[in-house]
Amino acid sequence: MSATPLPSPNFGDRRGGVRPDLVVIHYTAMPSATEARARLCDPAAEVSAHWLIAEDGTTEQLVDESCRAWHAGAGAWGGVSDVNSRSVGIELANPGDAPFPEPQMAALERLLAAILDRWSIPPERVIGHSDMAPGRKRDPGPRFDWRRLALQGLSVWPGVSGADGSAGPLRGALAAFGYPDVGDDVLLAAFRLRFRPCVSGAEDATDRALAADLARRFPVDGGTLSA
Repeated sequence: MSATPLPSPNFGDRRGGVRPDLVVIHYTAMPSATEARARLCDPAAEVSAHWLIAEDGTTEQLVDESCRAWHAGAGAWGGVSDVNSRSVGIELANPGDAPFPEPQMAALERLLAAILDRWSIPPERVIGHSDMAPGRKRDPGPRFDWRRLALQGLSVWPGVSGADGSAGPLRGALAAFGYPDVGDDVLLAAFRLRFRPCVSGAEDATDRALAADLARRFPVDGGTLSA
């Protein structure tokens, strides 16, 4: 635990004494970082995150990383259904429909690099709230630059050399990458929200090829901790 008490009282022990091996990125969906901080530190709200990054890049720790913050809610990634016990949660001050400012992204990159190093977390286990809770959550949303993080080794991005239709079903590949078992339309929407945010319509060969690349290069380890 930190020697200095941190602002949010909304936390508990990580169940089973596990260490974090996921990072979940959120947006606050609130007008300002000040309002978001107040909510994340309000005992009545029963929500929190380990870190909050304001639009100007100001970064504040709200919960010690060794503790279980209450940011993820219902959802799963691979075999992990108690995502709160296995993750570090980062909230980005953003109303949900605005660009993420450069100072905020730069601060996120610095923080992510430190977290991944501190807990030996691989970049494929940096995910969005929308990845682990498809259909229920959309953050960090279509305006978040996942590819930028991937280029710095802080997340991952799929590649494909020609979508010839030979890749297998989207569902199987995305399950191997870590996405939970949800309806086909919900699964496709969650995948595209992160990797093809400007694309709509039916599942296509490019979707399948990109998903196959993620499954081939970054198969989820599964995990065994349940809720």
